[in-house]
Amino acid sequence: MYSPYEFKEQDAFDFARHVHAETNVRNGELFFKICPYCNPKPTRDNIKSFSINLTTGRFKCFRASCGVQGNMITLVKDFDFSLGNEVDEYYQPKKQYRKFKKQEKPIEPKPEAIQYLESRGMSEEVAKEYEITVQTEKPNILVFPFYDEKGILQFVKYRKTDYDKEKDKNKEWCESNCKPILFGMKQCKDFSRLVITEGQVDSLSVATAGISNAVSVPTGAKGFTWVPYCWNWINQFEEIVVFGDFEKGHITLLDELSRRLKITVKHVREEDYKDCKDANEILKKYGKEQIRACVENAVIIPMKQVKPLSSVKNVDIFKLPKLQTGIRQVDRLLYGGLPFGGVTLISGKTGEGKSVLASQIMISAVSQGYKCFAYSGELVDFQFKNIMDFQIAGSRHIFEYQNGWGDSAYNISETNRNLISDWYDDKFWLYDNSIIENDEQESLVAVTENVIMQYGVKVILLDNLMTAIDLEVAYGSDKYERQGLFVKKLARLATRHNALILLVAHKRKNNFSTNENDEISGSSDISNLAMVTISYEKNNEIEQSQRLCKVSKNRLFGKTETKGYILDYDEKSKRIYGQGDDLYVDYGWNKNDGGFTSINEETPFD
Repeated sequence: MYSPYEFKEQDAFDFARHVHAETNVRNGELFFKICPYCNPKPTRDNIKSFSINLTTGRFKCFRASCGVQGNMITLVKDFDFSLGNEVDEYYQPKKQYRKFKKQEKPIEPKPEAIQYLESRGMSEEVAKEYEITVQTEKPNILVFPFYDEKGILQFVKYRKTDYDKEKDKNKEWCESNCKPILFGMKQCKDFSRLVITEGQVDSLSVATAGISNAVSVPTGAKGFTWVPYCWNWINQFEEIVVFGDFEKGHITLLDELSRRLKITVKHVREEDYKDCKDANEILKKYGKEQIRACVENAVIIPMKQVKPLSSVKNVDIFKLPKLQTGIRQVDRLLYGGLPFGGVTLISGKTGEGKSVLASQIMISAVSQGYKCFAYSGELVDFQFKNIMDFQIAGSRHIFEYQNGWGDSAYNISETNRNLISDWYDDKFWLYDNSIIENDEQESLVAVTENVIMQYGVKVILLDNLMTAIDLEVAYGSDKYERQGLFVKKLARLATRHNALILLVAHKRKNNFSTNENDEISGSSDISNLAMVTISYEKNNEIEQSQRLCKVSKNRLFGKTETKGYILDYDEKSKRIYGQGDDLYVDYGWNKNDGGFTSINEETPFD
């Protein structure tokens, strides 16, 4: 059965607030500390005995002595809980509308009504069928009677036929306290196709063209108070054709009806309106044939998230833009580097250097001309900057000295630090962790999208997943659900803006899985949604300063490297490098040209 209500997760939380319940989310269920129906005394056995499923909206009390179950509509009725005026009025009508005296016989149109309709291209037969007349004492006031499907008069609307906007206050108005329904319900003959127009003159124009089942809304394009009272009736039709007014490239009624109705909704093609605004203007200017063409040629609304496979452009994946990581073996495996338009996951155990690897990839991005943004949940801003500055400078621009404790330490001259800062100025932004949390704090995903749009950022580093999800609105979800939702948002964000998001995540402790993707701590959605998964870790078979870099997922090409590439680490510059890589690569910060070189430029020394 069709229903004007669709469950939303927020409705469950709203109900919990309505009954002042203490709640907890676990495994997709909103558990109540106490069942609102049986209200047991809170003991260990009673706690969490009532829950609402956050997918379906169905609830149940698990106590044998109660056992109540139902859905959100049940809660509306039992607890006077509101899901919105339209839903409330559909399930529990409270408004009392006036009742009209039952007509003994059909209304006979007066000559003035017929004359006016004929002047607008409509026929006398249609005037009689729809019982259009004028007021006895005011023959310039047209009367539209709205009968429901049972033939009961529910609503009356008036139209001034000699309306003058300089003199008259209103062109149309209706009787007060009437039940809003669709005009023309009584005259519908079957449930095949229903044509909905904005105005009554327009639906009468459609009927004049010989098209049955033409109705119109009672209170204009923005009035949908009729929906609860016509919902069951309208959903019996096989399809709906929206023939709204065409104004400024937009068809009225279309957006709202297509959003609300769960049956096939079509609309008149824009080209079939020709140079006209509505059905009556088309009838007067082009005749009945064009009205019929409008309805017969109506098209289905393209679904926003669906497109024909044939419309997809062919793409050479080898030529797609990619970010060179600076690790030649990895870039070779990925045919150029990390692809844009997705999430790259960098995983490893605590303290083994995954954040340092991610930082170096970001430096490579800046050197290739990409604007960058980073969030670091474990490092304060100066620590993050210091690691990057050392990697950018390289060991040749780092000097050794003895610190106050007599130990060897490394530093960069103030002059070179300033040159490095100038190099990435206006090219690299960092999330400000010093902002004090408050109710108006934006989510990290929202901040990231704003940075992409405002600053033209293409490469993003989020380090790491566990701290990042704390900046998202949780709605009471458990940790794994929050992680999955967060990564889904990131994946959509990367796709929408063709950006590259590097997401750093911890590996599970004491995990015995042989599948690298299963070793990532948290929800399985994390690795499932990633385009590339890279792990960076210690190994007992290599030197203490070395790491294994594995590529366990490569969605674009399928090639992986699960044995791993051996990478070295230079403690002085904090740079990571592998076979064939240049430890002393110059990123260009000390050049007068700003340090940028074209990533498409061919090397003349091959």
